Amino acid sequence: MESIDAVIFDMDGVLLDSETISDRTWLTVAEQMGVDNIQALISDCRGQNAADTIAHLRERCSKLFDAELFIMRTTELFYQIEATEGIPLMKGAKAALEYLSKKYRLALASSTDGVAVRRQLERAGLLSYFETRTTGNMVTHSKPDPEIYRMACASLGLQAERCCAVEDSPNGIRSAHAAGLLCIMVPDKIQPDDEIRSLADYIIPSLEKIGDVL
Repeated sequence: MESIDAVIFDMDGVLLDSETISDRTWLTVAEQMGVDNIQALISDCRGQNAADTIAHLRERCSKLFDAELFIMRTTELFYQIEATEGIPLMKGAKAALEYLSKKYRLALASSTDGVAVRRQLERAGLLSYFETRTTGNMVTHSKPDPEIYRMACASLGLQAERCCAVEDSPNGIRSAHAAGLLCIMVPDKIQPDDEIRSLADYIIPSLEKIGDVL
């Protein structure tokens, strides 16, 4: 694609199958803490950083609910699972990065904390593919706010229209579209509705098909 100089990847649910582990932790801790309607909360918060997730939980749950404790417990459980089981790669992830790295500059825009991003990418053998990493601890508001993608483009010294985002979640697509990037959706846990279909420039079933559009 001649108009694109860089491809900016989300991490969770795009490169690493971390969303499956995250869902396990939310279901477990929700049962422990008596949280109702957890599936809707998982969907609403997918793609957000910790601060925005806590704010959303405070808004949606009982005033007696300790949102910070919930996130602390789910994070601790996630790291336990990561240490004992590892985080699987999404289908086609490494091959896609190898293919794209020969044609484009690559960067990351993940709502996950930067320390965890570096550790998880390094363990997966993916860290070296990315020229820059923009992470959840670096922004005031995470996806669907466009801040993280604007910052990621700036880290490469490129205008948004010269960059393409690869995302799995509605919040990620909303963020990248609002920032002005070309948007490729690779759905993971949430299938696109009419709104998201109107925002995504391409929707592909897995990263194995990335060569069909880039």
